[in-house]
Amino acid sequence: MDTDDVLALVGRLFVAIIFLASAFGKITNFDGTLQFMDSHGMPAVNLLCVLAILVEALGAVSLILGYKTRWGAAALAGFLVAATWIFHTAPDQRIQLLKNLAILGGLLNLIAQGPGGISLEGGGKA
Repeated sequence: MDTDDVLALVGRLFVAIIFLASAFGKITNFDGTLQFMDSHGMPAVNLLCVLAILVEALGAVSLILGYKTRWGAAALAGFLVAATWIFHTAPDQRIQLLKNLAILGGLLNLIAQGPGGISLEGGGKA
């Protein structure tokens, strides 16, 4: 087992955790999430909340399994850019903005490098 492959797996898991936790939070506090989204002027909050849950959960599972990793990372990156733009551009959100930029960096790295050898895809840059 190659050290780079182990590090790639651990990196994928760490990135996936935040999206799984976020999806779980939306599910367990659905009404509160809808109110929060509505307070930021978002339209069709029911639909967008369900879509957010699906993107976060399915993208995270993709990273965990290392299956369609680039697609999962790209979907999560698109979601993250939108969420950051809508919710985290105010001055009091600077740490959230920077955290999301760091996560985006990790996702871009996954898109560029692939999942590594310990994955259902079974190879780095395949």
